[in-house]
Amino acid sequence: MKIFLAGCGTMGSGIAQTFAVNGHEVYMFDQEMSFIDRGYGMIEKQLKRQVEKQRMTQEDADAALARLHKTLEVKDAAEVDMVIEAIFENMEAKRAIYKELDEVCKEDCLFCSNTSSLSITEMARGFKHEARFVGFHFFNPAPVMKLIEVIRGNSSSDETVEKAFEIAKAIGKDPVLVKENAGFIVNRILVPMINEAADLYDRGIASAEDIDKAMRLGANHPMGPLELGDLIGLDIVLNIMNVLLDETGDPKYRPAVILRKMVRAGKLGRKSGQGFYDYTKK
Repeated sequence: MKIFLAGCGTMGSGIAQTFAVNGHEVYMFDQEMSFIDRGYGMIEKQLKRQVEKQRMTQEDADAALARLHKTLEVKDAAEVDMVIEAIFENMEAKRAIYKELDEVCKEDCLFCSNTSSLSITEMARGFKHEARFVGFHFFNPAPVMKLIEVIRGNSSSDETVEKAFEIAKAIGKDPVLVKENAGFIVNRILVPMINEAADLYDRGIASAEDIDKAMRLGANHPMGPLELGDLIGLDIVLNIMNVLLDETGDPKYRPAVILRKMVRAGKLGRKSGQGFYDYTKK
């Protein structure tokens, strides 16, 4: 199977790696070759680590890398079987890339978005591939996490949903079916928890370390909510909270003030070196 992967950031590169390791050709697309090179480099690094830990042979790692193709041309999606979009969370930007792909891709191409919270129905509206469109939401790190949320939009056909499930299982994932709603399942539950933890910290109720320790030891979570927010990216957490608030109108989804302040200051978590914790010293 041939896949066209739009967006080569952390999630995009992880998705590309997952398909390549499972024997599929992947066209890695982005706006600039430097973005693609960076994503390809992340995959090289991860595969090298797998070889060093004897979880993969060098031959298999080389074969996976050989299945990755770098491109700046949307026209290279003409003969692919599946499109996966993993760009930043902006509806206009996502629809813009899908508009180009809708004209180029063959009729039976499956269109998938890795969006973490946006409407699949709105994203697909009016396109020729509207019935062939689903959410296909991976979790970070994509090569490791087993879950894929398959989100059914209002126009997604039964055949499309079934095909998405087949593909997810074929690459070693365990999919769940979700009717379209803001945040789907995981982020609808998880991100408000992170937001609540941020608000507790902002109010001085407890330190970041103690909030995270409490949830690790008291709720058996492998990672505390503020640590997790830093891992996800506080800009993404804020964006999802804003989507939940906009879609539902429920004030319980109002983002914590400290999240807005930290994002404005560029304190986004691990990727920026500073979030609720300082990663420059580690």
